[in-house]
Formats: sequence, C-alpha cells, structure tokens
Amino acid sequence: MNLRGIVSVSGKPGLWKALAQNKTGFILESLDAQKIKLVANLSTAKIAALDEITIFGDDQDIRLTEVLERIKNVKNVPDAKADGKQLRALFREVAPGHDEEKVYASDMKKIVSWYHIMKDMPLFTEAAPAETVTGETVVEAEPVQIAEQVAKPAKKTKAPAPVKATQEAAAPKAAKAKKK
Repeated sequence: MNLRGIVSVSGKPGLWKALAQNKTGFILESLDAQKIKLVANLSTAKIAALDEITIFGDDQDIRLTEVLERIKNVKNVPDAKADGKQLRALFREVAPGHDEEKVYASDMKKIVSWYHIMKDMPLFTEAAPAETVTGETVVEAEPVQIAEQVAKPAKKTKAPAPVKATQEAAAPKAAKAKKK
C-alpha cells in the first residue's frame, strides 16, 4: 500500500492528495469524486501524512499502514458509524496490542472511514517504495532522456568606459576660464 502524498487536514472531512507545495503551504485535491482543490496554509492548518501516522500501542506504536493492511484482509469491516463495541472488536483483531485507554472510538471511526475512502483506489493496492535499513526511502528513478541542445554563445558586452576623474575634467575648464 502506497500512502505517500495522502494527507488528512484538521477541520476538513475526508482525505486529500498533496499535488504541490508553495511558500505558505500545500495545494491539495480531495480523494472523493468531486476533486475539490484546497490550499492548506501551514501556519493555520494541521496536516498529517498517513504514511507517518502511528497508533498508541502497549509496548510500541503501531504504524497506520500495518493496520490498514490487516483491515484489508478482514471480511466484514463495519461502517465508520458503527457503535464503539464493534469498532473495538475490529481493532483488537487488526491492531493487537493497541492501548485501549489512549485509542478512542473517534480515532477508530476515523481510521475505518479512511479505509472505506481508499479501499477501491489503485494506490491502496500498489506497493510502497522500498526502505533502507536506516529508514530512508529509496526512490527508484526512471531513466530521463535529455535532448541535446546547441548552446548559443553568450553575447559579449562591452565594459563601460572609465569615467575621468573630476579633477582632470575640472582642470581644463578652469584653465580656459583664466585665459579669457
């Protein structure tokens, strides 16, 4: 599952795809059928990348990508509006060892709603980029064809003529004035 570039914006429902970044924030597009464009300002909006979200665990945090992979294998995933008991039973199955005191029903509803948004999308079934031992993502670059361009020589510009010193320029004028 490749969740790179998929974000959640606080105060905005659904999930968003990051299209570009500018000086003040990100240009986002909704993942629903409406394809709404949004400019999220970094100083006012809280943006969370799905591939970096973790769930509180008893021993260690559980990555959201792992939980979504396990949800994918469950046959009957309840609706996001299901009661807390059904969602808690689902999370006991897909996120064993999650901290039941810190993971609220609202968090589980949000994760299940994200699953329902993404389950039919191609990005949900494609493989994530490979990671190295240090945790850095390795990006496999496609070969780029560079067209040969004939570089035109730059135009030569003449340096400005040196300006005569003011004393030399003023001296002949003074001499001419005395002769009269």
